[in-house]
Amino acid sequence: MSEPTPHEPHVGPLGARLNWLRAAVLGANDGIVSTAGLVVGVAGATTDRSTLLTAGLAGLLAGSMSMAVGEYVSVSTQRDSEKAALAVERRELREQPEAELEELTDLLADRGLSREVAREAAAQLTARDALRAHARVELGIDPDELTNPWHAAAASFSAFTVGALLPLLAMVLPPAPARLWVTVLSVLAALTLTGWWSARLGAAPARPAVLRVVGGGAVAMAVTYAAGSLLGAVGV
Repeated sequence: MSEPTPHEPHVGPLGARLNWLRAAVLGANDGIVSTAGLVVGVAGATTDRSTLLTAGLAGLLAGSMSMAVGEYVSVSTQRDSEKAALAVERRELREQPEAELEELTDLLADRGLSREVAREAAAQLTARDALRAHARVELGIDPDELTNPWHAAAASFSAFTVGALLPLLAMVLPPAPARLWVTVLSVLAALTLTGWWSARLGAAPARPAVLRVVGGGAVAMAVTYAAGSLLGAVGV
């Protein structure tokens, strides 16, 4: 019996879904770390619940909006680049079809096909849909699956908000003596989960990913708490 082959990433809808899921995990992780650092830092200066809630909500809204706008701008730029590349390819196919057929043949041959098979495949792909063939083989773009900036912005906003809610609620709901430790333990547990899941999505070892994510979050909370405590002690 042959050994199973390693899992390889897929292109098309499955690959797109995995990319969105990975982005959501990372967005949630950002929401957890940034909001935890904010509320823990404020907790170092004051135990007033309303102050903690105000700071946490402000951080949640600012962070989620920043993530959404940044993702929208970034993906819009990517989409514009994809559309421009497709426009160039469409013009080249119209003005120099033979040269484009030869180019597609070369690209297929570079992927391991014999020259004869590559030529036949290029001719068949061109006859079926020349633009789609060149877009996928030459540009790595699926004309039917262009990136959507609105979807990206909504996903980033939602993921960050969900992640940010955990440290915010952990800080304001428990009684004052337990707030800090409940928040720290909740955040570390959530970061452990997101680190493990991000490693799983990337088919990478979980331990290094978890240690990086948890270590970074712990350092962020320690630094902001120390800064908040110092500012609170001097009456700022």
